[in-house]
Amino acid sequence: MTDTGSHSYHMELADKLERDRDLSDDEFAAVLISDDPQFSDYLSAKARSAREKVYGKDVYLRGLIEFTNYCRNNCNYCGIRSGNKNAERYRLSMEDIISCCDMGYGLGFRTFVLQGGEDPYYTDERIVSIVGKIKERYPDTAVTLSIGERERESYQKFYDAGADRYLLRHETADKDHYETLHPANMSFDHRMRCLQDLHEIGFQVGCGMMVGSPGQKTEHLIKDLRFLQEFRPEMVGIGPFIPHRDTIYADRQPGTAGMTLRLLSVIRLLLPEVLLPATTALGTIDVRGREKGIMAGANVVMPNLSPVNVRGKYLLYDNKICTGDEAAECIRCMSMRVAGTGYRVAESRGDHIRYDRGGKDHPRR
Repeated sequence: MTDTGSHSYHMELADKLERDRDLSDDEFAAVLISDDPQFSDYLSAKARSAREKVYGKDVYLRGLIEFTNYCRNNCNYCGIRSGNKNAERYRLSMEDIISCCDMGYGLGFRTFVLQGGEDPYYTDERIVSIVGKIKERYPDTAVTLSIGERERESYQKFYDAGADRYLLRHETADKDHYETLHPANMSFDHRMRCLQDLHEIGFQVGCGMMVGSPGQKTEHLIKDLRFLQEFRPEMVGIGPFIPHRDTIYADRQPGTAGMTLRLLSVIRLLLPEVLLPATTALGTIDVRGREKGIMAGANVVMPNLSPVNVRGKYLLYDNKICTGDEAAECIRCMSMRVAGTGYRVAESRGDHIRYDRGGKDHPRR
């Protein structure tokens, strides 16, 4: 195939993806490996158009509160893995967390994301208490949990307490690849079971994968896309793999901004209604990564509301940005970055646009 023919073929694939919300595996592979910069621009424009038809020019803020960096797991890629003896551990108290919410609410945040390692200290009862306190104090906000794998009964308690959303990245939809990234006591099947439980209970669910993780191949990314098509999450969080010095992957090459942006556009065209963050990891790998993410179809950004004295301790990967900024500075910076793309920060919870799952009716959706 000539260069001209290849260029035309890729443009046709972008049109087909926009029209049909699907491609064959070979066509997905062609989209992912294309190095044509004009194709990247064309695909991004298609993704922006799809996003604007659903959400207009709005970009939604999520106030991130990283409340514990203790974790029982020993994942091969993660800087807060249980085996990292160099990590300086911390936990935020209920008062600390509520203080972050008070500050964030005053700054205009209407969604709080409680993120942490799988820390046994935070029992179901403690999480229920925290969620209940936030919802009692700020009933017009959404509470998102990102605290890893629990049993269905625990998830039900969190939902009944008022939690609206749950983020649990699947990391990779290929079982063999999953097992190379995680210790033997972690189960791919259990991770997938957790995601199904969350959906069945009624949460708005976020999943997602690392881009460029060790051992990842194009076929793995295609499996990820197929999983997203089938699972239909309300949010997809993807970001480039970035090595951490205290893991076995310390010397591995990071994922690229280019592939992350390509996947953001593809996911937007596959799932036009999805909430799609431009992540901190993308901003770490590329100084303008978050702006580029918005231009590639993303519509969520997550400024950090955590106390400044702990931000430098929640390091899943090296060289994380924004670890020294005050919350007010974070939101001011993020709002300016969003405005610079021609989009605007929306002062709302930014709920997922509903679509029919053909199942149980969940009134909080």
